[in-house]
Amino acid sequence: MAETLGFIGLGIMGRPMAKNLMKAGYGLVVLDVNPAPVEELVGMGATAAKTPAEVASQVKKIITMLPDGPDVEKVVTGENGIIEAATSETILIDMSSISPTVTQKVVAALKEKGARALDAPVSGGEPGAIKGELAIMVGGPEDLFNEVKPIFEVLGKSAVLVGDTAAGQTTKLTNQILVGIHIQAMGEAFLLACKAGYDPIRVYEAIKGGLAGSNVLNAKIPLVTERNFKPGFKMRLHQKDLKNALEAASALGLKLPVTDMVKGFVDSLVSKGKGDDDHGGLIQELEALNNAEIRKLQ
Repeated sequence: MAETLGFIGLGIMGRPMAKNLMKAGYGLVVLDVNPAPVEELVGMGATAAKTPAEVASQVKKIITMLPDGPDVEKVVTGENGIIEAATSETILIDMSSISPTVTQKVVAALKEKGARALDAPVSGGEPGAIKGELAIMVGGPEDLFNEVKPIFEVLGKSAVLVGDTAAGQTTKLTNQILVGIHIQAMGEAFLLACKAGYDPIRVYEAIKGGLAGSNVLNAKIPLVTERNFKPGFKMRLHQKDLKNALEAASALGLKLPVTDMVKGFVDSLVSKGKGDDDHGGLIQELEALNNAEIRKLQ
């Protein structure tokens, strides 16, 4: 059997990621606020822990997959946090999508204990997590990246070391800007096709092999046309990512007007109670504006 890892955060993404690690032979010490996924992983052979410190006391490498920066800070530096049991052998692999500023803060705190860390957010949503085909964007020391690369090879189809600490989080914000704007563009383009009376699936089939084809279209058009907004990645989490992106841009003196516009649409939908919809549901604000929908023709 491979070594035993810690895994904190067993949500939509974390649960299948943890299961893939166990299937690959890794032992796990797991923790989540929701008991159901913990029980499932324990049923597969994992060990449950009650606090992040307890996880850190039992393993050398810990993966965190949490909703936002404050959650990561609480788990790492809060009461009964990882840092309380961290040693010079502790390695944190934070695969959450958070602010680069928070990443810098957490890594600095761990460094004081002699512990090391990588920021390694992912793209691919729930389907990618289930299949072990995530795109992993990494920031941190090259030697540490090479040391944990076998773990990344279980979880993803690619893992790229972009740069030093927080480079992974900055790359994830880049990714989320592109995805959010692309979903909005998809909505506008396909609403035009539907309003003109054409089947969006046929339009998709016609354009997917050209320059406008993309993984976003491949993943979202079949779901949108079936009005399936079950979350593979929740709208409120994309809202958080776009907020972090705009804050990072502002700190660099940049203005991102289209990103700001898309975030406004996301904000509106979240305020209407659609925060737990898939982020592909972003097209619903545009549809409401036009009193029209993107639907497969009967």
